[in-house]
Amino acid sequence: MRKAHWEKNIFELIRRTSVDLPTDVENAIKRARRREKKGSRAHDALNAMLVRAKAARDNDQPLCEQAGTLAFYFSVPVGCDTNALVARTRAAVSRATRAGYLGENTVDSVTGALYANNIAHGAPVIHFQQGARKTFDVRLVMTGAGAENMSRQFALPSAALKAERNLDGVRRCILDSVEQARNGCSPVILGVSIGGDRSAGFAHARQQFLHKVGHRSRLKVLSRLEERVMRESRKPAAAARSGGKSCLLGINIGSLSRLPGCFFVSVACMDWAFRRRGALMGPEGGVHRWLY
Repeated sequence: MRKAHWEKNIFELIRRTSVDLPTDVENAIKRARRREKKGSRAHDALNAMLVRAKAARDNDQPLCEQAGTLAFYFSVPVGCDTNALVARTRAAVSRATRAGYLGENTVDSVTGALYANNIAHGAPVIHFQQGARKTFDVRLVMTGAGAENMSRQFALPSAALKAERNLDGVRRCILDSVEQARNGCSPVILGVSIGGDRSAGFAHARQQFLHKVGHRSRLKVLSRLEERVMRESRKPAAAARSGGKSCLLGINIGSLSRLPGCFFVSVACMDWAFRRRGALMGPEGGVHRWLY
């Protein structure tokens, strides 16, 4: 493992994630813009997002001033030195912060002190999965504070939502999250996890962001639920407060096993500035192919 190669290319992954909106997300915004009437508030807002995305890409500037939560997902060969990868990743994050691609927004929760390089306990977040493979699959998702604050977790049954422990109850939870997003960082993309415990559910919900916008679950029942939620989120009555039909740009739903006495629905939220990139890399840290 060549330290210089790994640090250089993880730095480049961070730069691309920070400044370049993925094609699938940009296309989702364009499709949403086509659904809105020209000259309407919704059409103008979506157009402004596309203009901002192009400017960030052309000027090599961050899409968002917040670095947000940096979540790295590594799929690596069996026996990989993960401690070395953690060191190289943290070095790349520190370098990207100094270069201005990441804002300084990692704070000590006890003292309130700012970590100037975004390196701290629990920051960045790094996940590893080992498997029978020769290449390294490295992906990065950056989630800002607004989106983090809009993320939610429900425990079913819920009397307030009239939601039972079934897929219709899950649908009600998701649509409630969509309605809440209209008053916050709309339009949004949602990652949803059904089941698991509280911590596993949230982690699995965020992991859904690794799928492209428009991806559908392999489980037909969940695929149908994704499509239904997309349709219902565009109903005029539901969209009235936002002034348009495009509060929800995309959704991916996954499921985990659960305890008999628990039924959690975890909803991770990402705003339109959906910062997600990836790369396939070799053992020495060279890039074989950029993802997304």
